[in-house]
Amino acid sequence: MNVKHSAAALKPLTYHPVGKWLIISLLFAGVFFFHQFFAPGLAAIIIAVVTWPVYRELLRMTGGRSISSATIAIIIITLLIVLPVFWLGHYLLFEFHGLSNWLVQLNRYGSATPEWIKNLPLVGHQLNELWLEYLGKENGLNELLQLAGLQRVTSFANYILSLGKQFASIGFHLLFILIILFFLYKDGKKLQSNLAKVGHIMFLDRWERISGVVPIMIRSTVTGMVIIAIGEGIVFGLVYWMVGIPSSTALTLGIMTGIFALIPGGAPLSMTMVSLYLVGSGLVTQGIILFSWGTCQLFIVDKTIRPRLVGGPAKLPFLPTFFGLVGGLQTMGLLGLFIGPVLMALLLVIWREWVHDEEHVKMEEKIVGLRKGAQKKTTLRRFMQRKRPNA
Repeated sequence: MNVKHSAAALKPLTYHPVGKWLIISLLFAGVFFFHQFFAPGLAAIIIAVVTWPVYRELLRMTGGRSISSATIAIIIITLLIVLPVFWLGHYLLFEFHGLSNWLVQLNRYGSATPEWIKNLPLVGHQLNELWLEYLGKENGLNELLQLAGLQRVTSFANYILSLGKQFASIGFHLLFILIILFFLYKDGKKLQSNLAKVGHIMFLDRWERISGVVPIMIRSTVTGMVIIAIGEGIVFGLVYWMVGIPSSTALTLGIMTGIFALIPGGAPLSMTMVSLYLVGSGLVTQGIILFSWGTCQLFIVDKTIRPRLVGGPAKLPFLPTFFGLVGGLQTMGLLGLFIGPVLMALLLVIWREWVHDEEHVKMEEKIVGLRKGAQKKTTLRRFMQRKRPNA
């Protein structure tokens, strides 16, 4: 009896002002000490949400053994995501190293205008003059970068070389993601129940709608972006090879097109640059075919496939998607390409929930007004009916 009475007499932690400020201070201290793990933790949460239906099926196949299921899931993710990411990073690092060496040589000695630029229709002559003015002399590239407000080419080359160190940092981030993801899988059901309790306290009746929409929206946003990027990278890589570009170069261009496809407008820009290169190299027919076919494909993807895949019930518009991608890339690097759009989609869901509440209140006021008007009409009709016999 005493235990029940004491348990019932417990008050919330935030009942006393000192307790409230103590909790706020602890939250700020936690953010300060663990902010470096924010990006890996958020990435692990996103991966867990996206793959949770598959993991739930894996958990059923293992008879509910959470540790075994989590271990198998981590092994599968390592084989399907981590190892391909490492291979892709190593491949691009090698290509960027060659690019940095070429830029250093171009700045040191200058270079004649490439023939494919000279041969471009309409703009080839003007581009040739600009190239000779800025890049046909020693230290010309540095002057051009300074006019554009950018760093010197040596700084850019050093940055490319430093990507090797950043590549090791990305490896540690992936390791932390896998560790966090293991425990998210292992204790996922407990976390779901605890999150539901907190959600009901914070959002009350709205939590049912938010908890139903948010996971579907996260899965559709991330899955749609990845499917579209991989699909466009593979298809454009094959098309580049079919129009006469060497296989190794076509592979690099296909990978870059797939990465740029994550950014709105990135894939059309890549395809247009390759088409101009083909036209300038004398392969006019191949360039026109590539540009025409790529334009039709991108139009179909952007108008039919992308709206169905990306955003799900949230239907994320272009501008929030663009801000999420660019802002995420600038603040969190490659992980931000996925974290940024998800955060923007969450903000959009909360915004629509807020607007939905206001519209619901207005609708209720309108219904109350209609009911009052109907009651007045009914009262007036009854009054007139009673008055007619007396007349």
